[in-house]
Amino acid sequence: MGKINLGRVIIAGIVAGLVADILGFVVDGVLLAPQWAAGMRALGRTELFSPSQLIWINLLGLLGGIALIWIYAAIRPRFGPGPITAVLAGVAFWVVGYLLPNLTFMWFGGLFPRQLTLLTTFGGVVEMVLAAIAGAALYRESAS
Repeated sequence: MGKINLGRVIIAGIVAGLVADILGFVVDGVLLAPQWAAGMRALGRTELFSPSQLIWINLLGLLGGIALIWIYAAIRPRFGPGPITAVLAGVAFWVVGYLLPNLTFMWFGGLFPRQLTLLTTFGGVVEMVLAAIAGAALYRESAS
C-alpha cells in the first residue's frame, strides 16, 4: 500500500475543484439562476452573491476539490485505482458536503423551496462525481 502523494493530491484536487466550480456555475448560476434569485428575494436579498463572495465560493470549491481527491487517494488502496473508486469518492464527498447540509438547512430548515433544494442537491452529485473522475485521472501515488 503506497503513501498518499500530497503533491498530486493538490494538483489533481485543483483540477477537480475547477471542474466542480465550472459545473456548479452551469447548474446553479445558469440553469437554476431564476429559482435562486426568487429564493434570495424571499429572504430579502436583492442579489445572489457579490463579486467578493463569488471569489470566496470558488476558492472554497478549489479546497473542496483537494479534499475530494484526498478522499480518492485514501480509499484507492482498498477499492483500486480508476473511475469506479472516483465515483465512490465523489458520492462520499457529496453526502457530507451537499446532501446532509442541504437536507438540514434548505429542506428541513425551510430556507429555500423544496424543488430548488432537490435540483441543486442532485446537481451537486453530478458535479462531484465528474470532478472526482477528472481529478482521479491525474492522481498517481508515485512521484513520477
